[in-house]
Amino acid sequence: MDWQDQKVVVLGGSSGMGLATVARLKETGAHVVAVGRDRVKLDKVLAGLQGSGRVTGEALDCTDRAALDRFFDRLGRIDHLVLTLSGGEGAGQFNALDLASLRRGFEAKFWPQLEAAQAGLPSLRRDGSLTFLTAISARIANPGTAGLGAINGALESMIGTLARELSPLRVNAVSPGVVDTAWWDRFPTDIKEDLFRQQAETLPVRRVGHAEDIAHALQFLMENTFMTGAVIECDGGLRLL
Repeated sequence: MDWQDQKVVVLGGSSGMGLATVARLKETGAHVVAVGRDRVKLDKVLAGLQGSGRVTGEALDCTDRAALDRFFDRLGRIDHLVLTLSGGEGAGQFNALDLASLRRGFEAKFWPQLEAAQAGLPSLRRDGSLTFLTAISARIANPGTAGLGAINGALESMIGTLARELSPLRVNAVSPGVVDTAWWDRFPTDIKEDLFRQQAETLPVRRVGHAEDIAHALQFLMENTFMTGAVIECDGGLRLL
């Protein structure tokens, strides 16, 4: 694939796995549109990127469907749409799980990804790609992750059907495991460090993930034109434990 001819939109592109994807694609020479909620943060992180491609930033509240429609209308034709939007709520033991928190988790990840996917369809190249970011919580049975599994499992359950329904547009997803991003900064430092240590000791790959690992998988799904209806488990083997 000649990436220099490709226009890619990455929603959630100002931090974590989304930002790593923007940075990786910039190195290919692609034209990347990074979308984030905070204009100041977006401008700051994009200013630090190196590479040969073109990156532009767009501040947008992806929970606002009207704003999404206007954005894609203004953008015109695109080749690939990557949805890395996420939230931080929905975890916890079920007997004490705050269901209002779980609802907010759906509102921060499930619904914005679907709204953005639907809003972006008219702009997507007929045989381009649409790639979701889910999480391995949809595929494991770890106590305390039932809510997260519900959010990500709801997204993953749609991938195959969308791949058939929207063909020849390719629809895929990447399902990450434990990845060292700012998402974990909400937890006390000692808890985060203990979890990462446990993961490094027990995962088959003997380390936690990095945002660049996920960006690599996302790029693969965009550029491999024989991949559709797939969910790539990029989890270091967590699902095997």
